[in-house]
Amino acid sequence: MQDFLENISRYPRYLIALVLGVFWNFLEPLVPLLRRPVTGIALVGGFISTMVFLSLTLRAMLGTAG
Repeated sequence: MQDFLENISRYPRYLIALVLGVFWNFLEPLVPLLRRPVTGIALVGGFISTMVFLSLTLRAMLGTAG
């Protein structure tokens, strides 16, 4: 039983490592682009507009628009 509980306790660490690895591999190619002001502004603007689009879409789908 001790081995089972020890094995189960590893899953949260695995999940955190997996999520961080995915984010790292997604953001790593974008870091050189952020060093130039024009592409940095474009990337930040694209990220913000994507978040606003997702927020408005989810509000409309869930019927929580005010």
